[in-house]
Amino acid sequence: MLKTNEKQLVMQSVIGEITSPKFRSPYRVSHEGQAMTLPGTGGITYNMRVGDPAFGWVADHVEPGVSMSNREGKEVNCPENAGLNTLACVGNEAVLVSGAAKGARGFVTGKHGGIEHVLVDFDWKVLEQLVIGDKIQIKSFGLGLAITDLPEIRVFNIDPGLFHKIGARLNSKRVLEVPVACSIPAELMGSGLGSASVASGDYDITTADRETLRRLGIDKLRFGDIVALENTDNCYGRCFRKGSVSIGVVVHSDCILAGHGPGVTTILSSKAGRIAPVVDKRANIANYLGVRKDLFGGKK
Repeated sequence: MLKTNEKQLVMQSVIGEITSPKFRSPYRVSHEGQAMTLPGTGGITYNMRVGDPAFGWVADHVEPGVSMSNREGKEVNCPENAGLNTLACVGNEAVLVSGAAKGARGFVTGKHGGIEHVLVDFDWKVLEQLVIGDKIQIKSFGLGLAITDLPEIRVFNIDPGLFHKIGARLNSKRVLEVPVACSIPAELMGSGLGSASVASGDYDITTADRETLRRLGIDKLRFGDIVALENTDNCYGRCFRKGSVSIGVVVHSDCILAGHGPGVTTILSSKAGRIAPVVDKRANIANYLGVRKDLFGGKK
């Protein structure tokens, strides 16, 4: 097992509520020039969960499972919501603390920038009991996680328990081998590029060039898939850097807007390219956490 500093990390509570879907305009214009009205961010999505396809839905930026935020400051960028979005990590335990399903447990599947939502997965039966406004408390744990023997690799947005379950290992060349469902060329990364930090939010795989998506197998990605981002440096923001490698988790659906597509929340980055992706079609957080047995048959 890789040595980390997890015993020195702080576990804190963060809280928010299930958000309502929002529309700023009835139409969005696609990268083909079509004005379309489609489901988007927010709410409870009853027929999408981690492990399901990220492509093929009649939708734009839809978030699987439950979308939550903290609106104590009444604004998307209020300090309370920034705290939730920065401290919550993929794989953290999430517990309903109000409503008909009070006490039910799920886990964080990702973070969506711009709208500043934290995304949470619950069992199908739990989803049916939820209402918008139900409160969810998260045991945030993972901010500041580091691999002690590999300071050249930065770690973000992931619960230490899930990090170990992924099974990344150090090879004889002291390069970290990480299982991934797919590798994404840097030229396909779009919205969110240039952000000053990856400690929250995501950035999108652009999807206007469908032939490239088919050729690389990107159109088969699922929510929760772990992917490699080639020639991308996410250590201190999101940028192109030849030879760098970043690893992330697919968090929301495909989109119709130019420069957009399935979002990726970063979990690892190496400016020096000390990460080697290893293709494994079961590289999905639902598999490692033992949910969606209908897709993965339980824990690997």
